[in-house]
Amino acid sequence: MGVGIEKPLLQISGRSMLQSVIEVLKRSSSVERIVVASSPNTPMTGIEAGKLEVENIVTPGDGFEEDMRFAIHHLALGDVLVISSDLPFVTVEIIEQAAQKYRSARKPALAVMARLEIYEKLGAKPEYVFKVDGQNLVPVGINIIDGRRIDEGALDQVDLVIDFADVAFNVNTPNELEAARKHSTK
Repeated sequence: MGVGIEKPLLQISGRSMLQSVIEVLKRSSSVERIVVASSPNTPMTGIEAGKLEVENIVTPGDGFEEDMRFAIHHLALGDVLVISSDLPFVTVEIIEQAAQKYRSARKPALAVMARLEIYEKLGAKPEYVFKVDGQNLVPVGINIIDGRRIDEGALDQVDLVIDFADVAFNVNTPNELEAARKHSTK
């Protein structure tokens, strides 16, 4: 981001994005344990996790997917909600909907997706767009995975398609940060 602070610690409405996500997870009845994955690249994020009274695991810092696999293996996790810390407007309702759909679908993976039109209305240009059942969908950064099957390669997944613009705010650029800050004052 080039702003001199670790991305999860960027402030929106007076609190870090990490804090916003953790507060939502703490209120979710479907979340039993919260573990923040930090790396040598994000040491202050690990310190902040401690202040927020959640576990922290230091991963090698080899990349999102590699570090996720490391954490799942190291902690011997079963069903895992993986959520990016740059989703400042995620809600308990979305987490609960995802957990419910994951349990009822009985598949080893779930991805929360939003329609491309939502991103276009926000002026965002998502990096990944997938064609699913004739729809252009964008992953929002929330997944549930059966950690026991993490090494099987591509897992059969169910998608939860949401229409909430707030969850589509995934802060990856200074412009998206500014847009999120403006949105938070509405």
